[in-house]
Amino acid sequence: MAERASYDCVVVGSGPGGATVARELARGGARVLVVERGSADPPSGRAGQMLRELFVPRRSAHLTGSVLVLGAATLGGSSMYFFGTAWEPPHDVLAPHGLDLRADADALRTELGPAPLPRELLGPRARIVADAAGSIGLEWAALPKFVDQDRLRRDGLGAYRAARWTAREFVADAVAAGARVATGATVRRVLVSGGTATGVEVAAGSRRVQVRADLVVLAAGGLGSPMLLRTAGIAEAGRDFFYDPVLAVTGSVAGLDAGPEPPMLGAVDRLCDGYLLTDLCRPRWLHNAFTVAAGRPDRVFAYRSSVTVMVKARDLLSGRLTARGGVAKPLIGPDRAVLARGAAQAREILRAAGARAVHQAGYVAVHPGGTAKVGDVVDTDLRTSVPGLYVCDASVIPVAWGMPPTFTVMALGRRLGRHLLGAADALPAKRAGSADRTG
Repeated sequence: MAERASYDCVVVGSGPGGATVARELARGGARVLVVERGSADPPSGRAGQMLRELFVPRRSAHLTGSVLVLGAATLGGSSMYFFGTAWEPPHDVLAPHGLDLRADADALRTELGPAPLPRELLGPRARIVADAAGSIGLEWAALPKFVDQDRLRRDGLGAYRAARWTAREFVADAVAAGARVATGATVRRVLVSGGTATGVEVAAGSRRVQVRADLVVLAAGGLGSPMLLRTAGIAEAGRDFFYDPVLAVTGSVAGLDAGPEPPMLGAVDRLCDGYLLTDLCRPRWLHNAFTVAAGRPDRVFAYRSSVTVMVKARDLLSGRLTARGGVAKPLIGPDRAVLARGAAQAREILRAAGARAVHQAGYVAVHPGGTAKVGDVVDTDLRTSVPGLYVCDASVIPVAWGMPPTFTVMALGRRLGRHLLGAADALPAKRAGSADRTG
């Protein structure tokens, strides 16, 4: 891995939060190292890579009760597998917690231009779900996406993966501004001396390296960051959190012959009742795996006629992370009831679409967060009780969520980067005018 006696800031994790704050700091002249435990392998869309990066037990996949909780171990973090949804940060919810993200969200929106896909760019499955929902009086709203629509028009829906924004773009911007990136490197603990964070200990292969830094920003995700906070003596991290459980309801529509297409292009917002409904299209192998797991191997060969509605719930804050980083948060009764109500409405949509052989897949959780909440573990500047130690990912979200968090986490990263660059005591090496920007 890249080594230096000292950095202004070490950012642990390269997902939407880590990549954004690293870019801000590097562009502001700070010496930044980004440490990512995953690889920088180019995304292939193949099952083998997805299994390595998403489904490794006790690394990126954790089973708690009947729920499979997923993360992503790769450069770019969760953004490499998110659906490109630019769900606006809920400013009215965040404001009472001292988080004003409007300026940062506006700047990111201006730069990236998220917008709903027009109907002509929807796949046939998404159109079927939208029309069926509308036919039974549900308001199916198109969702803004971080997607290059011109590329989709030129190259077709098969180019969706390449046309979608990922945090790797911001990592590349940070590198262009002088940041360094170490992949395949796992941070084992935060170094603390005299009560202040002084860097991190990194395992890279068989080596252990101590990297010194004036600031440490943890952006290792809702499951990773709280475990590192515990190594710095912050024992309360990793308690009473959310993970946004989802389930998929699938049926077959006669006459449909469709291949892969972009997912989650529209939604019925029933967050007042605790859930969202969206269209969903998965890669064939993943669709088949969940179909078999749901006890319907007879539907494995029905992929091209299948239509799926995903139910995404806002679960109650509960559970804990174990001493070894496991997830102890089984679905509690109220959360099961919310998912059941959402599944019933998903079935109504599929019936309106003329679907048959309707069945339901098991529970997956995709957005763990709230494990280091603002007002609990960090303050409104995302600073912990340990000077020099910050958190910037979904861990800090202070309330039960239920919404795709990527845009919010990006705005938090931009806000934190600007704050650290402007803070009087944040970057002493930069203030001293250090000219060392080489290895």
